[in-house]
Amino acid sequence: MGGRPAATVAAGRESHEGQTRAAVVQLLLEEGPITAPEIGERLGLSAAGVRRHLDALIEAGEAQAAAPPRRQGRGRGRPARRFQLTAVGRARLGHSYDDLATAAMRHLRELGGDAAIEDFARRRVESILSGVQPAEPGTEGDAEDIESMAEEIAAAFTASGFAASARRVGTGVQICQHHCPVSHVAEQFPELCEAEQEAFVRILGTHVQRLATIANGDAFCTTHVPVLPPPGVPQREPPP
Repeated sequence: MGGRPAATVAAGRESHEGQTRAAVVQLLLEEGPITAPEIGERLGLSAAGVRRHLDALIEAGEAQAAAPPRRQGRGRGRPARRFQLTAVGRARLGHSYDDLATAAMRHLRELGGDAAIEDFARRRVESILSGVQPAEPGTEGDAEDIESMAEEIAAAFTASGFAASARRVGTGVQICQHHCPVSHVAEQFPELCEAEQEAFVRILGTHVQRLATIANGDAFCTTHVPVLPPPGVPQREPPP
């Protein structure tokens, strides 16, 4: 009995490569910046396999090595390189009807001015977060409550295509949106991003700080939410 035709084998190999490449892209989207060993561990790939996919994505302009953190530890050796998607890589994931949406937003501004755009942006984010209950009065700043609500916010945005996550970082919680399906529109209409931040403040009942946005060219949107220490735990005084 003869083996499978060479063309069939090649097609199967290309299909598998494509699926693996898509998995690498998805991991860069949701977890990036991420190291090559971490990619290999998560996807069960060899170091050579990870390097092959990363090199192809970098050559296509879809991925890049992330800038190292400004504050490095004093340990020996270089920190591991971390990789993330570029704006080109995110665009390949699809931004449906960008031109149509932008044209509609411009027409809306012509008809109703800035107030109409702001109202639309506010209604849009309220729709995304309609299932998230605002903080109860008197619980503002409580670490556990804020972290729980931040996770609910992230889940709501993920359901709307933003690939969002929430995690404790230092003295606060960070909400990260690893993908933005409306980033191209938000580049021209920052009211969309501003409405999101206002909604976070309303729901969490505390001040938040936007650290980065995809619309401004960053790798992902990051919002920092400060939290108070548990009762009885003194706050550290800032260094003189």
